[in-house]
Amino acid sequence: MLNERQLEVVLAVVYEYIKTGEPVGSRTIARKFLKGRSAATIRNEMADLEESEYLYQPHTSAGRIPTPKAYRVYVDAILRRQRSFPTESEGWIKELRERRKDVEEALIYATRLLGRITSYIGVAALGPAREPVLERVEFLRMGHGTVLILLVLKGGLIHHKISTLPCDMTQEALDELSRRVSTVAVGRSWGEVRGTLQAYVEDALERYAESCRSALREMDGLLLEQPFQFFTGGTHNVLGLPDFNDLGRLQTIMALLEEDESIGMLVRSCSTEKGLRVTIGDENPELNMPDCSILMASTIAGGRKAVVGLIGPMRMDYERSISVLEGVLGTIAGKGENGENGENAKEAHR
Repeated sequence: MLNERQLEVVLAVVYEYIKTGEPVGSRTIARKFLKGRSAATIRNEMADLEESEYLYQPHTSAGRIPTPKAYRVYVDAILRRQRSFPTESEGWIKELRERRKDVEEALIYATRLLGRITSYIGVAALGPAREPVLERVEFLRMGHGTVLILLVLKGGLIHHKISTLPCDMTQEALDELSRRVSTVAVGRSWGEVRGTLQAYVEDALERYAESCRSALREMDGLLLEQPFQFFTGGTHNVLGLPDFNDLGRLQTIMALLEEDESIGMLVRSCSTEKGLRVTIGDENPELNMPDCSILMASTIAGGRKAVVGLIGPMRMDYERSISVLEGVLGTIAGKGENGENGENAKEAHR
C-alpha cells in the first residue's frame, strides 16, 4: 500500500513520462509537482518505489520510468474523477451524432474519429445485446477421454458438443467439474465469470488440470459463437509513435488487427458487459501485448451491444483517451456529448 507521498511521486512520474517520454528525475518532480519536498526526499521515495516495482531505472545515472504497476495506480486515479469530453472535438462529435441512427455506420466512423483525435488505433465491435447466461452445465463421459458438454442457457437455448480431452476423467470427476462450474457461473453472464473459472476449477481438480482447461476452452467456444462485426481505424497511427519503433511490436499489433478471430478475443477479453475497462501491459497475458494498453467501453445501441476501444502504447495519454472514448460511446448511445462519464467511472474496473 502506498502512503500519500509515494502516491504523489508515482502520479507525478507517470504524468511527466507520458508527456515527455524521458526518464523522470527527482529534481524535476520537486520543481514541477511537489514544490514543498526536497529533491533528496523524493529521490529516497523513488528508490523505495523502485524496490516495490512501481518504477525502474534504465541505468544508474538516469531518472525513473513507470512500470505497468505505476500506470495502474495512475489510471485508477483518473477513473475516480469526473471527466468531460475535449471541447476541440465538438465538430466531429456532431457528425457522429448525425450518423447515430445507423449503428454500424456510426461505429465505422467512430474508429476513424478515435484514431484521428488520439493518434492511436480505434477499434469497434457490434454484437448481440446480451451475453449468454448459464442455467445448467453437464459433462457426460462418452468413452475414454471423450465427453459430451451440455450447456443450457437462460431462455431455453441448448448448446452441446462432443469433445476429446487430453486425459480420461471419471464420471465422478466430471460431475465435480459440473458442480464447480455451476457454483460460479449459473445465473451470471459468461463474460463475468470466464476469467475466474479456470483457477477455481483447477484448485479442486489438480489431477485433471489440463482436461479442465480444455473443457473450459470448449465451453468458451460454444458460448462465444454469437457473431460480432469488427471495425478498425487509424492503424497507420502507430507508425508515427516512438513507442512502436520496434518491428516486433508493430508486427504483433498488425497481425492481431488482420484477423477477426484475434480482434474478437481482444474485444471479449478487454470489454465489460457495460461501461469502461482499461487493460495495461501484461494484465491480460492471453493477448501477448505486454507493451500496449487497451481501452474498451461498451453500451447498448440500436438493440445491440456496441463496443468502442483504443489500442496504444503503455505511455498513452490515458486521461484524454478515456474522456474521448467515453464521449464517443455516449454519443453513439444517445446520451449527450459527455457520454456516460459519471456512470462509467462507477463501473470501470481492471
